[in-house]
Amino acid sequence: MPRPIQAIIDLAALRHNLGAVRRLAPRSPVFAVIKANAYGHGLMRAASALSAAEGFALLELDAAIGLREAGYTQRIALLEGFFGPRDLPMLVDYDLAAVVHSMDQVAMLRRLPQGARLDVLLKLNTGMNRLGLSATEFAAALDALRGDPRIAQLTLMTHFANADDELGVAWQMERLDRLAGEDTLPRSLANSAAILRYPETHAGWVRPGIMLYGCSPFPGQNAPALGLQPVMTLRSEIIAIRELEPGDAVGYGGVFRAARAMKIGVVACGYADGYPRHAPNGTPIVVEGVRTGTAGRVSMDMLCVDLTPVPHARVGSPVTLWGEGMPVEEVAQAAGTVGYELLCALAPRVPVIERAALLDA
Repeated sequence: MPRPIQAIIDLAALRHNLGAVRRLAPRSPVFAVIKANAYGHGLMRAASALSAAEGFALLELDAAIGLREAGYTQRIALLEGFFGPRDLPMLVDYDLAAVVHSMDQVAMLRRLPQGARLDVLLKLNTGMNRLGLSATEFAAALDALRGDPRIAQLTLMTHFANADDELGVAWQMERLDRLAGEDTLPRSLANSAAILRYPETHAGWVRPGIMLYGCSPFPGQNAPALGLQPVMTLRSEIIAIRELEPGDAVGYGGVFRAARAMKIGVVACGYADGYPRHAPNGTPIVVEGVRTGTAGRVSMDMLCVDLTPVPHARVGSPVTLWGEGMPVEEVAQAAGTVGYELLCALAPRVPVIERAALLDA
């Protein structure tokens, strides 16, 4: 028998969440963000489920080429652009769009051969202070690129730093308007949080990422409240049950001690599977459909759960670590991180099963 842990990927949920983007931004073409192996869900799997999107956005050149070779004809954008002149022929040959965020990249574009055509998203720094051109750089870059016949499409782009918190986007929108002025170039502004909360950012291409995978970008708010469905469900089983006496400790360091006689279950899941090692006692988890909490320190291959609320649990009882019935946001919050990290950290050793395949079986 294989080890019982598995990640279930619900392709219908991916399509549902893309539909939620459409309802929120009905006039906007969509760059479905599938970077980091589609946030841990599988690049080609996600691309197939999201094939109705007008475009894909990711970082890795080889992954973008793989999409083209698999037959995807949508606009494909590389979110960090290119890293040297040697990359440019591949971008041209495979009709890939490059985010241009520095004057170094603008200079590299001079090496494009005559007759080449490259799709460019020109990124402005409106306050994130990560990637993007300053006000003076933007004017120079726009002047260099706008009249260049080798630039096939030119789109303005920025990224919001606070769309998921109280500060919001108004301050960056004001900076964008000052930088771009009355320029009528197409724009790409909205990430997941802005799509959900700020309709004024929907002009042009939107870039949903985490919301496509059924995870909320907002602290303290779960995806179902936003009309989103979880795509990844991490499941396992109880592989052993232990009877504890008052004062007995559990796991490395004995960070959990029984206050009374109780049962704990040992689950086949640990940090080598992608579960957060620093998840504290009481991190929410579901056993036999009943919410309970973890007990003790997460180890490499196992973690323990308090079976007090689940007296009927046994060896083989199903456990949901996150996903359907156990929002990943709650697990992440308990562990002091974000749902993005947990989804992206799914380990290669965890078998992945598509929900569509389950239904066909």
